[in-house]
Amino acid sequence: MPKPIRYAVFPVAGKGTRFLPATKASPKEMLPVVDKPLIQYAVEEALAAGATNLVFITGRHKRAIEDHFDADHDLEDLLRTKNKDEELELVRSIVPGDVNCIYLRQGAPLGLGHAVLCARSVVGSEPFFVHLADDLIDADTPCLDQMRQLYEREGGSVIGVQTVPRDETHQYGIVDGEQVADRVWDLKAMVEKPAPEAAPSNLAAVGRYILEPEIFDYLAEIGSGAGGEIQLTDGIAQLLQNRPVRAYQFDGIRFDCGSKLGYLKATLHYALRHPTLGGPVAEYVKRIARDI
Repeated sequence: MPKPIRYAVFPVAGKGTRFLPATKASPKEMLPVVDKPLIQYAVEEALAAGATNLVFITGRHKRAIEDHFDADHDLEDLLRTKNKDEELELVRSIVPGDVNCIYLRQGAPLGLGHAVLCARSVVGSEPFFVHLADDLIDADTPCLDQMRQLYEREGGSVIGVQTVPRDETHQYGIVDGEQVADRVWDLKAMVEKPAPEAAPSNLAAVGRYILEPEIFDYLAEIGSGAGGEIQLTDGIAQLLQNRPVRAYQFDGIRFDCGSKLGYLKATLHYALRHPTLGGPVAEYVKRIARDI
C-alpha cells in the first residue's frame, strides 16, 4: 500500500497583481470568500484529505497568512469576556491542535516548480499534496480527498484535471494520456500552455496534485523553462518517464479565483449556499436582475 500522505504544500508567494490595489499590502490568498479567506478553504480541503503538516511557501508581505493560522490569545480573551462563544470556537478551530504549520520563504519568483522544490527540506522522501489556493473547488467530497482515494488504490502521482474550451489551452498545463477508467487517464505527456492547435487534449491541470518525492530530483535538474521559470509541468513530464502519473477528472465546481470574475463568481456561489445569508442574497440577486 502506498505511503500515507501527511504533507500539503501551498505555494503562496505570488504578488497577486491582478487584484491591485487590494493586494498591495495584503496577500491575495487572504481575500475573503464570504467569511473565510481563500487560504483557509485550501487548508480545510487538505485537512479533510488527511494532511497533518501544512507547508506554506511564502514571500514578502505574506505575514498575514502566518498570523491567520497562529493562535491569537488576546482576541480569544476578548471574545471570552464578551461571551461570544460561537466566534471564539471559530477562531480556535481554524487549525486543529495536532496539525503543524511550516513556513518557508521562496527567495525569488522562479515559478511554481521552484516553489514546490522549496518544500524538499521539509517533505523529504514522502508523497505530498500541492494545493493552489487560487483554484477554489466546491465538491461534496473534497477534491484532494477524491484524488487521495485513487492514489491509495493505484499509487503513483495524481494530477487533478478538468476539461476546458480548446481556445483556452494556452492558459493551462495540458495533459496527453489514455483513459483507463471513469475519470482516470494514464499520462503520456504534459505540455505547459500550448497553443490550441498544438494542444494534445483539452484536459487541463487545475491546481491539485499528489506528487511522489522523486519530483524533487527532476525539478532540481531541469532548470528554467517557459518564462525563465522552473515549471512544475516540466518536472512532471520528466517524472512520468519513470513513474506512473495519472490524471483525475475531479467531481466538483471550480472557480478560478486568480481572476476577478472567477473570484466574484465564487463569492456569489458560496454566499448563496451560506446557511444564514443564502436566502437574503438570493432575493437581492433576483431584485437586481429584474432591474437590469
